[in-house]
Amino acid sequence: MLTLKIKEGDLSVLMYEKYLYPCLLVQKRMEVIHLRALTNLTNQQIAQVAGVHPDTVTDYVRCYNQQGLAGLKVVGYRGPTSSLDEHQVSLQESFQQQPPVSSNQALARIKELTGIERSPTQVRTWMKKIGMKYRKTGQVPAKADPAQQQKWLSDSFTPIMQQVKEGKAHLLFMDSAHLVMGVFLCCLWSFSRLFIRSASARKRLNVLGAVNAVSKQITFLTNTTYITAQTVVEFLGQLRQQYPHLPLYIVLDNARYQHCQLVKQTAENLAIHLLFLPAYSPNLNIIERLWKWLKKTCLYARFYEDFPSFSTAIEQTLRQANTSHQKELESLLTLNFQLFDKSVIHPV
Repeated sequence: MLTLKIKEGDLSVLMYEKYLYPCLLVQKRMEVIHLRALTNLTNQQIAQVAGVHPDTVTDYVRCYNQQGLAGLKVVGYRGPTSSLDEHQVSLQESFQQQPPVSSNQALARIKELTGIERSPTQVRTWMKKIGMKYRKTGQVPAKADPAQQQKWLSDSFTPIMQQVKEGKAHLLFMDSAHLVMGVFLCCLWSFSRLFIRSASARKRLNVLGAVNAVSKQITFLTNTTYITAQTVVEFLGQLRQQYPHLPLYIVLDNARYQHCQLVKQTAENLAIHLLFLPAYSPNLNIIERLWKWLKKTCLYARFYEDFPSFSTAIEQTLRQANTSHQKELESLLTLNFQLFDKSVIHPV
């Protein structure tokens, strides 16, 4: 019988992974080696316990002796192949240049380029096999400048964030949302298509908000008219009262009512430093994610009888955000920013 040369430290790994390794075949190999290492059972007895042939036990021992645990984890079978695999390079290049909108469009392209006909189900399976997924497209402002965004992050944001980490300053992200009372449609898991009643009124609740970059604490102010420079001035005073001591930096976009002299002068009087984003850079303002979360939480597929109930739902959700939803916000409002370079922007 072939001698097993067990390595120091491998027993604990075998004990753990023979139950939890994602591949069942590898689990079985681990179990065989573990039994050989800790018992005096013969290959025949181990084969009965593991449900394999005695010669397979010998093969697993030989594999372990030669390649260790890494060898046991190699799975050699490949499964059935497709005739489309021979055309993978050309098809992949075509799909990268012009992604198909549907599996029917993909199968028409495949037939045009290769002459091979497949059903939509087979085409979907093959596209998943080569790494494609049915993904929702995103949008990026056409005038966004990735180089300017990267420069802003390195030259302006990073030094200030370093002060914040050292406890020498506060950093907030500020923006406004204009929520019109009406139906907010969304996707739902349902047995049939659902229809949501839509309010006939077109009243709007304006929310001017700020999110603390570290604690994710939300501060907001609402009105039903307009967000103006005077509204921003009032909100800056509210923020300074909430953060009275350390230097206060606020990241905000280039809306005209925020860029005016009144706002800049007020910020200077309150010792608040306004950190304006590069033009067309909503991806660098984490509060944009808060607005999306707010709509998903209390507005999607919801009908409110009147404007007061609509406004109350929004304000109550924001007030409870840092208690009922704090863990979710900490995961959502991270300082990881999506940067749009040529590799992720579709040219068409």
